[in-house]
Order: sequence, then structure tokens, then C-alpha cells
Amino acid sequence: MTAYLYKQLINGQWTDAINGGTWDLINPATEQVIGVMPFGDGSDAQAAIDAAAAAFPAWSHKTAYERAAVLMKAAGWIRERVDELGRITTEECGKPLRESTAEWQTGANLYEWFAEEVKRHYGRVIPSRRADRRIMVVHQPLGVVASISAWNFPVYNIARSWAAALAAGCTVVGRPSEYTPRSAMLLARALVEAGIPDGVINVINGDADAQGQAFLHDSRVRQISFTGSTRVGKLLMDGASKTVTRLSLELGGNAPVLIFPDVDVEQVARESVTAKVRNNGQVCIAPQRYYVHSRIAEEFLDRVAQIASGLKLGSGLEPSTDVGPLINARQRERVEALVTASLTQGAQVLSGGSRPDHLAQGYFYQPTVIANVNPTMPIYREEIFGPVLPVVPFSDVDEVIHMANDTEYGLVAYAQTNNLKLSTKLYEELEYGMVAINEWLPSTPEAPFGGVKVSGIGRVCGDEGLNEFLEPKTVFFGGISP
Repeated sequence: MTAYLYKQLINGQWTDAINGGTWDLINPATEQVIGVMPFGDGSDAQAAIDAAAAAFPAWSHKTAYERAAVLMKAAGWIRERVDELGRITTEECGKPLRESTAEWQTGANLYEWFAEEVKRHYGRVIPSRRADRRIMVVHQPLGVVASISAWNFPVYNIARSWAAALAAGCTVVGRPSEYTPRSAMLLARALVEAGIPDGVINVINGDADAQGQAFLHDSRVRQISFTGSTRVGKLLMDGASKTVTRLSLELGGNAPVLIFPDVDVEQVARESVTAKVRNNGQVCIAPQRYYVHSRIAEEFLDRVAQIASGLKLGSGLEPSTDVGPLINARQRERVEALVTASLTQGAQVLSGGSRPDHLAQGYFYQPTVIANVNPTMPIYREEIFGPVLPVVPFSDVDEVIHMANDTEYGLVAYAQTNNLKLSTKLYEELEYGMVAINEWLPSTPEAPFGGVKVSGIGRVCGDEGLNEFLEPKTVFFGGISP
């Protein structure tokens, strides 16, 4: 495997933290240190902002075709070494290797898609009500963009904002999670190898609060793109209100799954478990509240409990592993607390519900199926971010739509039915930014991704994702002879 350099990238230079700080990077499957990362503070963020601001004029004046060429080369660099990149990501975040390599493929796809889309991002001419005036709209890049991303998808979360911002002509300062910094450093390495100018892409690692405050307080940072918890998103909104910094927020979720009796129960049960344990449930769009029609609820519960109990836990580097570890001890303790609190209120564990006895090291938690769930339980109300599948029976369509909507979250809703008329009712009435019917992966570079209510502001991916980093400018020409 290639020996990559894991440093911060500031103004084209790979560097340690300015204060000399370091962070021990832990493999969540073994609890062993796998690397020592630079860990800085606000001074690193300030240096990166300086570099990005200085690089912005030249980068923004390059043509869309010139910027696209860099992104395309970066995509090619990733694809040539996707297997070893996937292994590096699995070591730091724990997910099975096949999921990590797929995530790197998606990272390449995002670089490629925005490289192509920016070439077709047109302005428009507006017919004037006066014969001597002409009106047109052009789109210009915002400026410096700060990217703050979560650990659960350390490639995808970052690539979707970097690709769009860079294609639009913005320069970027990226702050990944300290739990998964190497993936971000390698995404930046791809761009460096593709010839991106110094200062256009910068990556820092360090104290989240100090670096976030640097982003908020520097007027040259025109947008913060954040993926993470609703709690932190609200803090960013408070800070941005003082500087009128634009925000793009992809926050938490509590996705309902509505399963109707006209489906193949065996197939849906298998797909439900697979979707639930993807990245060990640490997915913002993870299906969470499973509403199953009472006619098939018992059969569904029996099958998902059997399937979940047969999954293999272990290191994501092992080909036979179905479920890897949670990211850290704190996350596992949080999942345990949610399950325990719900059991005291009457919930019933049908499979799992504890740490696996045979894995003494690593932050493992068994895939868990829970019945007798009601809306007062924390396992129902709160975002789980773990491999727990709660099931609630229902019988009335309008009632289950109301239950699905009765949450502060609004990222994605799922439904399983072969009834077209019912499907139309569901996607029209479910209060979510995305609705997936007979589909478990509502994410692709070409379609907008994002939520409503406390699940976020703005969109990533699709043409809408490119617009997040562009400012429309209206141009008026007067005094034109008819």
C-alpha cells in the first residue's frame, strides 16, 4: 500500500499544526492507534482562509472548462487507487471495506459530475418591458467556502460540497472530523495531483469550536457548508446571524419507513435489515421508525429478527464482515442508553440488544430489533445513529402518515408498496425533503439531497447543489436605441 503523507494542506503545502498539536487516530475495530494526526486551532483556520482568499481571484476567473479539467483528473486519480483508498477509510471509520470503496467511487463520481454540470450552468436573458433596456442574469462564485463535515461518510460528505464549490469557482477550506481526517487529506491529494493551484483547496484538522469560530468571524468566508448534528447546526445559525454568513446545513434525521401489506415480506425484511445496518446505522438517512401494517407485522418482525441475528460483526477489513464497529465508545454508549431507556418503558428486544461477547476490543454493538415500541420512547423520538430497528404496527393510512410527520425532523421518508395511487398520496403528503418509494438509497450526484424542518437548509448534489455556491447577479443595460 502507498505510504501517503497525512498532514494539513495550507496554501499548497502539507504541514503540521501551527501550535504543534497532535491527535491519536484510533481504529474503532481494534481501539489501537493507527496514526498521529496534526491537531491545530483557530490559527490554522486563519492561515487557510488567508490562502483561500488570495487564491480566489485567479481561480474564479478560470473558465468552467479549466476548472472542470482539474476535477476530472482528480476523479481519475481516485479511480486508479480506489481499493487502497477504501482500506484507509475503513481503518479510520470502521465500515466494511465494500462500503468504503463504494464511497470512494461516489467521491470520484461527484468530482466528475460537477465538472460536467458547471459547463452547462447558464444564465438567462429577461425580456424587458422597455424597448431601450436589456436585462440578463449571470451567476458568479461566492468566494471562500468553509466546509465542516462529519465522520460517518468521510469521503461522500466532503466530496459533494468540495466538488460543487470548486466547480463554481469558489476556493475551499475543509475541516473534516478529527475521527476521520485521512480521507479528507486524500481527497485533497487527488486535487493536488490533478494540478489544482495553491490555496484553492485547503484542509485543516483541529479544535472544532476554535476553527468554526474563525470561519464565522472572518468576513471573507462567504459560505459555511456543514454536515452534522442539528445541535451544532443551530449553533452555526446563531453565529452566522451576527455576520450574515450563508449556510448550507445537512443535519439530523429520523426517517420513517411505511411498509404496506401488498409487498413481498421476505424481500422487504432482508432489504430493511441491509439498509438499517449500512455503516452500522450511522447514516443521516438511515431508516429508523419502521411502521409495518398489522396484517404483516408479526411475519416481518420474525424475519428481521432472524436475519439480524445472523449477521457477522467484525473488522471492516475482513471480507466476510456484515457489520463493523461504531465510531467510538461515546457513540456506542449513547446507543446503549437509548435502548435501555426504551426497555424500561416496555419495549421488547427480539434480537441483539447488547455488546457481542466474542469481541472484547472495538466499539461493537449487535444489530438489534425492537418490538412493542410507542412514540414516547427515546428509541422512537431521537435519532439513533446505530444498528437498532424499532417496529410499530399500523392499520390506517392517514394515521400512519400523521405519525410519520409528527417529528421535528424532515430529511427522508421511505415507503414500500406496489400501489401507484397510494405511492402518489405518500410522496405528496409526507413532510420530508426526500421520499423514497421501493428504494433504499436516496442519494446520487445528479439529484438534490437535503431536508426540511430541523433536518437542514439548502441542498447538496444536483444543479441545486451547484447553485449553493453561486450568486445570481442581475445586469441592466439602458439607453439602447430601439
